[in-house]
Amino acid sequence: MASLIKALSALLSYPSEELQAAAAEIAEVVREAVTLSAPVRQALIALALDLESGDLIDLQSRYGDLFDRSRSLSLHLFEHSYGESRDRGQAMVNLRERYRAAGADIATNELPDYLPLLLEFLSLRPEAETKVLLGEAAPVLRVLQERLAARGSVYAAVFAALEALGQQEPDPKQLAELRQVAAEDPDDLAALDRAWQESEVLFGPGGLSESDCPAVRPKTEEKVS
Repeated sequence: MASLIKALSALLSYPSEELQAAAAEIAEVVREAVTLSAPVRQALIALALDLESGDLIDLQSRYGDLFDRSRSLSLHLFEHSYGESRDRGQAMVNLRERYRAAGADIATNELPDYLPLLLEFLSLRPEAETKVLLGEAAPVLRVLQERLAARGSVYAAVFAALEALGQQEPDPKQLAELRQVAAEDPDDLAALDRAWQESEVLFGPGGLSESDCPAVRPKTEEKVS
């Protein structure tokens, strides 16, 4: 499962030349992932090949339109599960401590709940732990899949795969609450500005730069805060 989780992390990362160069290898990992259904595997392979052959500027623009311009499609999991609740800060601290307790540290400026980063971490963890964490995120994964599928996005398959790997049906109450959140129109820039300004939480760039891929690394020393 580790190689598949790492492949899914890459597919959700900001498109770059490095990602395009690795796309064929990612597609091969997906082909061998017999734990996923054939339709999900085919959709993931199509995404990988699309990333490999597409114009990089167009791919980056599409990614930004989806994940940077819409809070309802944010790749920060706690944006969906906690919103602006005070519990969100503590959940962020707990997750960061979980990384450190496992001997890993965040090697980017991203928040610990950034999904490609979390998946990179899970690719280093035991399969049982991965299933538990993905199972806990099942409601968010399901609603993100639904929102992306409604837009006809090739990225919907990644969330279908993650939910399948978690092997846990989403909690109906949590799923219903998430479904009540209206998806923003990415072309309504004024409405999007208002939505982001409602929050005092400051995020770094929604996507990673070409030289700043999501990563966790073994912790070599404690950082003084």
